Amino acid sequence: MTTGSDWQAQVGRTWAENYRLTDRSFAGLTERLLARIGGCEGQSVLDIGCGAGELSLAVARGNPAASVVGVDVSADLVEAARQRGGALANVSFELADAGSWSPTGFRPDRLISRHGVMFFDAPRGAFAHLRAISAPGAELVFSCFRSPRLNPWATQLASLLELPPAADPYAPGPFAFAEQDHVTAILTDAGWRDVTHTEVDFAYVAGMGEDPVDDALNLFTRIGPAAPVLRSLDAGRRDQALGWMRDWLGQHRSGDLVALPAAAWIVTAAH
Repeated sequence: MTTGSDWQAQVGRTWAENYRLTDRSFAGLTERLLARIGGCEGQSVLDIGCGAGELSLAVARGNPAASVVGVDVSADLVEAARQRGGALANVSFELADAGSWSPTGFRPDRLISRHGVMFFDAPRGAFAHLRAISAPGAELVFSCFRSPRLNPWATQLASLLELPPAADPYAPGPFAFAEQDHVTAILTDAGWRDVTHTEVDFAYVAGMGEDPVDDALNLFTRIGPAAPVLRSLDAGRRDQALGWMRDWLGQHRSGDLVALPAAAWIVTAAH
């Protein structure tokens, strides 16, 4: 379980420090998500859980007449996004919880998110609030992971490290929105309509370069489910675990690349 307070503390700091690695990992998904979002010229766009701003910045660059606001609970991620977006006049970033944020003079026509919505502590209330602050006819477009079994970067890593299964599969975290019916019920209860799910398979790029295995190991020791577990182990057990991970990542190496299969939903809904 990853909560909002986690993102406000160590998790947010770590992701801010490593945003280039995470943007690289999600590049294939980001491309598909941007294609589904489409043109936003003249519209107000809200990026929910914007992280270090990759999606907000891409939409702002491609739609100079749009007004884009990214919102995140992590001060470190918001600062990283502001630094990256300093040259763009049509994008700004706010430190807030999108599920309760009440902007003045801003009613989004498009609400978007790349894997930022699965961490709401109370998702029904959050999506009801987002609908309330959005413009009539607004569209919601976000991505989230599908089943863990379709994402071996998570399940195989969990098996290697003997991580216990989640006590509550719907608790805030990477796979909280994996089940289609669960997400549809949340959005429908919150007042959204015409909910659709589109399957997206993409390559989760974990490592690149002269030693892509070492690069991938660096990624997984910094962010993701393995990182806190590795930090908690004594030196001997940590070295053993890193050896297992290195062997596993080596099996997914192809030349200067380590890429793992990943599966996501692109979810849409109408106001």
